[in-house]
Amino acid sequence: MAGSTPASLSADAPVAATHPAKPVTPAAEAWRRFRKHKLAVVSLFILAAIIFAVGVGPMLWRVPINEIDFSAKLLGPSASHPFGTDDLGQDVLARLIYGGRISLAVGLAAMFVAVFVGVVIGAVAGMASGRVDAALMWLTDLFLSLPQLPLLLMVIYLFRDGLKNLLGPEGGVFVLIVIVIGGLRWMPVARLVRAQFLSLREKEFVEAARALGASRLRLVVMHILPNAMGPVIVAGTIDVAAAIIAESTLSFLGLGFPPDIPTWGRVLFDAKDYLDIAPHWAMFPGLAIFFTVLSINFIGDGLRDAFDPRRVV
Repeated sequence: MAGSTPASLSADAPVAATHPAKPVTPAAEAWRRFRKHKLAVVSLFILAAIIFAVGVGPMLWRVPINEIDFSAKLLGPSASHPFGTDDLGQDVLARLIYGGRISLAVGLAAMFVAVFVGVVIGAVAGMASGRVDAALMWLTDLFLSLPQLPLLLMVIYLFRDGLKNLLGPEGGVFVLIVIVIGGLRWMPVARLVRAQFLSLREKEFVEAARALGASRLRLVVMHILPNAMGPVIVAGTIDVAAAIIAESTLSFLGLGFPPDIPTWGRVLFDAKDYLDIAPHWAMFPGLAIFFTVLSINFIGDGLRDAFDPRRVV
């Protein structure tokens, strides 16, 4: 009928939304994908609880770590000593809380050393070509072929006393262990960064920045490296777990921190001769290492899924 109003324009017709959907940021999308990994989320809470325990624990559990009480030696878990005591009557819980700080600090510091060295070498190799790239990859392959544990033991044995005299018992061993472990963990990071750079340097946004006159350093720092950090973050989590195990191994073999500095590995080393009569002494540091490393590995799996868009989550 002439003059009638079309249905699409009637007052009773629903009005279409005029506001565009809010864009999803890469960080929000990564967090959404990470939350889909249930084990990673649970592991994140477990690791946060461990970090909270070693960070705040000394303020809540004020038992001195080196307080000797021979009348209470090798006691099992009780109200006064929840994790029991060692052969000197020292409280195992207090020593684990203190030692956890050092073990986690070694893991994080060694990870930063490995990531820094790996990113620098991988970026230079990925941006360069020809002889520079070949030489850096040859160096990476050389370090990958070295037997890490024997090399760790040899370097610690040769330089531990010198750094102790220079930086003190705790500081010297800490610096040496961090440098050695980090110096033997950078190779996978370098390979990952090189592969990312070889792929990203030919992308359109890099070519556009180059055409606008961006220097090579600006291309690396502002355009390529931020887009290559996903795999590096995943590799960094794995390096933290590997560094904690390496420090525990060195301490268990007696080449780590001195006896008065109770890292988790050192407590295990001290408990090895009492497994039959005081199993609690070795059980609790072993569980601390187990849950920490397992949580970090699951978090790494979750980060891998979060930063890899090719994975269906």
